[in-house]
Amino acid sequence: MRKFLVLTVLLITSIASIYFSACNNNKTESQPTSNKDSTANAIKRGEYLAHHVAGCVDCHSQRDLTKYSGPVVPGTEGGGGFAFVPGFGLPGTLYGKNITPDNETGIGSWTDDEVLRAVTQGISKNGDTLFPLMPYPVYNRMPKEDLLNIIAYVRTLKPIKNKVQSRQLMVPISVAYPGKYLQPSIDANVRPPESDKVKYGEYLVTLSSCVDCHTPVTPQGPDRSRMFTGGHVFDAGHYKVASANITPDSTTGIGTWTEEQFVDKFKLYRDKKNWDFNPGKENTIMPLTEIAGMKDEDLKAIYVYLRSLKPVNNKVEQYPK
Repeated sequence: MRKFLVLTVLLITSIASIYFSACNNNKTESQPTSNKDSTANAIKRGEYLAHHVAGCVDCHSQRDLTKYSGPVVPGTEGGGGFAFVPGFGLPGTLYGKNITPDNETGIGSWTDDEVLRAVTQGISKNGDTLFPLMPYPVYNRMPKEDLLNIIAYVRTLKPIKNKVQSRQLMVPISVAYPGKYLQPSIDANVRPPESDKVKYGEYLVTLSSCVDCHTPVTPQGPDRSRMFTGGHVFDAGHYKVASANITPDSTTGIGTWTEEQFVDKFKLYRDKKNWDFNPGKENTIMPLTEIAGMKDEDLKAIYVYLRSLKPVNNKVEQYPK
């Protein structure tokens, strides 16, 4: 388990480092706006990222796993408490934290700098080390502007008084903490231009932590030679599901998919009737109802990036016994 954790952390950290390393040379220009407009735009951008790209809301809310793809339970947004169990490939049980602006049980008393330290360095307000299920190695490579946008949006959430129980780890947190691989400062991080579909798609894929779920896991840890090839099995208790191969392999991946088919795969779940039912054992933990809210152009950029990957043949049984 100790070796597995080290390999997992290295996978997350190295992927984030590689994917964002080129972004620092691609600066975007912004037009001057009024303070009121700037705040509104920041919150709007933060809402989009928190709900549909970075996964903040689906991890830090309650999810209804009796519905297809486990949609967020209305009224619990940001309140935390969702359990991430050993069946997900974890060394224990962890719980999504309360990130609403409640002063007692959430982050209402946290400064922006304290939130930034937590999401980019994995250190909470009181000095606790966060387990890297929270993908701070990825956020450590994000542009500060996007991080501050997310924080601005989170500040607008309804305060929820919910004291989340402590994690139950079977290993010391020091085994999992990737401190020496984290940048001490995020000030130089920039977002690639949307006009560069491959690089921007790469940014979105990395921010969404797609590789974490879509990479097969061996007894020694994630198989870095087969990233994005799927096969990671998640055991939610009443069902098991394996992640899909999303490399452009024409037989076992998305090699035969058109851009339209790829985008439609996600747009399907913008319609409530396509997820508001109990699928029994043929369910998924992939938060499709949240990803469905991603802009079409962003989904297309993701498609372009995934099509640029090396095709790898890896047939996945979606619902293993």
